[in-house]
Amino acid sequence: MPDHMTRAQRSRAMKRVKLKGGPLERVVQREFERIELPFEKNCKELPGSPDIVLREDKVAVFVDGDFWHGWRLPAWEHKLTEFWRSKLHANRKRDRRNFRRLRAAGWTVIRIWEHELKSDIKRAMARVEETVAAGRTDNAPKTYP
Repeated sequence: MPDHMTRAQRSRAMKRVKLKGGPLERVVQREFERIELPFEKNCKELPGSPDIVLREDKVAVFVDGDFWHGWRLPAWEHKLTEFWRSKLHANRKRDRRNFRRLRAAGWTVIRIWEHELKSDIKRAMARVEETVAAGRTDNAPKTYP
């Protein structure tokens, strides 16, 4: 499947793609606000600049698009040109590297996929809440500034 754009057109289009604050992230941020769980956005000092960080609980949340982060990539990569196949494999490799770095630093990493948000956002958020609750060994609420 060839690209219908020239290299220059594709470059311009890709530069306009937002790297943070996209619609998926905003949906999750609204859910965090709804359940009154304080968070930070796009923490650049952490590996991979997690989309959402619960610093006191040491939980990093990534909100990933199914295409860009290669959800079940082996099942459909045969449909891609070599450029896109290479690009998505590099994205997945970077994601794994950032995951390992965060875990090594003592962080819990949660990845919320686009299809999860579209099919059952409450279930995706319940996973976050359960992870936070499990990390609080004394079952006492954390204090936030």
